[in-house]
This record gives sequence, structure tokens and C-alpha cells, in this order.
Amino acid sequence: MSSTMLKYSVDILLVEDNPADVRLTEEALNEAKLLNSLNVVEDGEAALDYLYQRGRYSTAGRPDLVLLDLNLPKKDGREVLEIIKSDDKLKAIPVVVLTTSSSEADILRSYKLQANCYVTKPVDFVRFAEIIKSISNFWLTAVVLPGE
Repeated sequence: MSSTMLKYSVDILLVEDNPADVRLTEEALNEAKLLNSLNVVEDGEAALDYLYQRGRYSTAGRPDLVLLDLNLPKKDGREVLEIIKSDDKLKAIPVVVLTTSSSEADILRSYKLQANCYVTKPVDFVRFAEIIKSISNFWLTAVVLPGE
């Protein structure tokens, strides 16, 4: 293992309602050979239940990183981001907005809500996998993540 490789497991919460994007994210993370635990929820309400350890997520751990789609059912990602970043117990968790929206309004609002970065998902599957690998290489090997 090189000195830049991850030496501990990182818990990632993927908030994504598109099964194809979930599968690609899983495959890209596996290809990157990083030690991580990927937990997936399909809507904004489930994301908040996971983060607040409610209901079926009562035993969920705190994620080290959240990959958040904006266009979600039940409660959209913009609302989820606002709640995360306004809660003293959650706001230190890095949130990567990973969405199809390239709207300037969405980008600006996400950064105003303190997203740690904003990435537009490419429609090309090969490029999408490259983006996921880039995100994981940066957030899981170069960055020091906060503890609880």
C-alpha cells in the first residue's frame, strides 16, 4: 500500500435514487481499491433518517462523507443539504453534491448552503466512473476527514 493509500475504512453515504448511478458508483469505488463502506439511501427523507439514526437506521454509523444527488423523491437534496449544514452535529460531515443539474442557480445555492463541492454527473458512463474515482481519490486519500 502506498503512503497515499487509505489506511482505514471510510463510511460513505450515497443519497441517490437512480439504480444505474448507484451501481456505477459501487463499481468505481471497487475499482479504486479503497477501503470503504458504501451505504445507499434512495430519497431525502431516508437520508435524514440515516443521519439522525431514526427508524430502520437506528444503528447506522455516522458517515465520513455524503455523496448527495439534488433531484430526489420525498425531500430533495437541496433541503437535505440545508438541514445537514445547519445542524451542529452534522455540519462537519463533508457533502459532495453529485447531480445531473448544471443549473447556475443550483450550483450557487449549493455553495451558499455550504456544500463542500459540486460535481455535475456526466451522461457518459465511462466519464461517470472516472468522476467517481476522482472524487474518491481526493476525498478518501488526500483529505483528512473530521471525526465525530
